[in-house]
Amino acid sequence: MSAKDPLANYPQAEYLKKAEMTSATGEADVRDLVAGMLREIEEGGEAKAIEYTRKFDKWEGDILVPQDVIDAAAEKVPQRLKDDLQFAHDRVQGFAQAQLASMSEFETELSPGLFAGQKLIPVQTAGCYIPGGRYSHVASAIMSVTTAKVAGVDNVIACSPPNRDGGVHPAILYTLKLAGVDQVLALGGVQGIAAMAFGLFTGHKADILAGPGNQYVAEAKRLLFGRVGIDMFAGPTEILVISDENADPWIVATDLAGQAEHGPNSPAWLISTSREHAEEVMRLMPDAIESLPEPNRTSARNAWRDYGEVIVTPSREEAVKISDDYAAEHLQVQADDPQWWLDNLRNYGSLFLGEETTVSFGDKTSGTNHILPTKGAARYTGGLSVSKFIKTVTYQRSTRDANRDVAAVTARISRLEGMEGHARSGDVRLAKYFPDEDFELSA
Repeated sequence: MSAKDPLANYPQAEYLKKAEMTSATGEADVRDLVAGMLREIEEGGEAKAIEYTRKFDKWEGDILVPQDVIDAAAEKVPQRLKDDLQFAHDRVQGFAQAQLASMSEFETELSPGLFAGQKLIPVQTAGCYIPGGRYSHVASAIMSVTTAKVAGVDNVIACSPPNRDGGVHPAILYTLKLAGVDQVLALGGVQGIAAMAFGLFTGHKADILAGPGNQYVAEAKRLLFGRVGIDMFAGPTEILVISDENADPWIVATDLAGQAEHGPNSPAWLISTSREHAEEVMRLMPDAIESLPEPNRTSARNAWRDYGEVIVTPSREEAVKISDDYAAEHLQVQADDPQWWLDNLRNYGSLFLGEETTVSFGDKTSGTNHILPTKGAARYTGGLSVSKFIKTVTYQRSTRDANRDVAAVTARISRLEGMEGHARSGDVRLAKYFPDEDFELSA
């Protein structure tokens, strides 16, 4: 959500419910804590990372998960779950392969003898964070590791929080192997991100960090950006539903509650062109939330109370503008004429059109990636894709004849800018290649 009130420019729209908190709430405290931890781990190395995992996760076992432990995890995973994971993996892999096929290398002749080209080079090492803790986020293992491997990354390291009894959850280990992981660290939180960025335990420093996580994981990635690449700023999960009078209010309420269960700071927003529909969704939200088991129920209840918003707007055109201001991570449209919304909406992490699809499908199995931008970052970036793991680099080559124009123009522009050294790089080539010709080399 943008820093100012998103409805400031839309006097005809109104809140039926306005959030008490925003995504910026508590940021300063998190930033200071994470910065201190990163500094300590960089200075203290593996010993400090181990100290933190013992403190937070009570884990005393191996940090680098042995291959035999990864292999043995398959015995603890039921066949039905293996089949489901294969189903999800096949779709995520297939979509990633289609993304890769849409990218291309090329070379073009810009003027006679001057050739410029584009190459696609995968990064060498990717670090993928797989959330654990209360939930075993097997889907995140598929989303990040599979995509990196399709991109051609040589070395994919994953880290996931261990539990004190058994280390990394067997279903996560099994899924990581299915996705093609190379090394697994039993580390969570800031210490996991730091270990991948600094090359601890594996000897490989990550070129890029990817994967969702809580606010501490997201802040660690943000602070490390520049030293390493990151997929995007991925903070608490967000959902925005756009609905009209024909939408099913119970399905809308269920979808909002389903995303709010991620955590107490997960925003859930509704923009509707129908007041009657919006009021009915609000009436149903407590039932949708209270029907959840614990601890999901408490997370969803707090998220809806503190971060939930409901807006009524008189037209779909205005709904689009407000939605684009929010630039939500997940955007569902449950309204007539889905093609119109696809053609007109611009800012979102991933779009789900019609009642027949939902964020939950994208989160788990349907193929598009669920690692998506939050906090308004969808204004300038999309979600995790094959392209995040690939550098688009350029090259050029030139004939001597092409230097006649290129070198001369370079020299004149350089002298206009006061860059004499640049100009002389053109001068010397002209003097060597065309010794009998005179050139105008001043601006």
